[in-house]
Amino acid sequence: MSKNTRNTAFRKVDVDQYGEEVYEEDQTADEGATGPSDAEVQSMLAKGRNGDALQYVLTNAPLTSKNQGVKDKAAQTVLKVLMSLKANEIEGSLKGLDQAKQDTLMKYIYRGFENPSEGSSAQLLVWHDKLFAATGVGSIVRVLTDRKRV
Repeated sequence: MSKNTRNTAFRKVDVDQYGEEVYEEDQTADEGATGPSDAEVQSMLAKGRNGDALQYVLTNAPLTSKNQGVKDKAAQTVLKVLMSLKANEIEGSLKGLDQAKQDTLMKYIYRGFENPSEGSSAQLLVWHDKLFAATGVGSIVRVLTDRKRV
């Protein structure tokens, strides 16, 4: 049994400060994030540097931006890069990605499933299959539980 049973210091903690209604994001949103440059991506794709274009768009993804227009433009740019890669180039381009970029790519793949265009669903399923083979279930769980949306 505890020697000091009359200690009431624990009652001075305000537990209401941790409620969902007063929750604030820890990270500040980057309002200056503009996402990947469409001209730069077009230049890389025209030169046949598809893997570099993929690295570029994932590195410059506006994850912390709250501007939906910027996120939509970045999603269109990423989907353009994904559609430009052939099925036999996918595995090679995935090998150069770290875990954070793989998770960001999985977010964009799911975003592409939300708004499919003509013929994109089949290509996105191929990307999802190859990325899932490389990352496993962990990437899907991280993407579905992450608060940062693309």
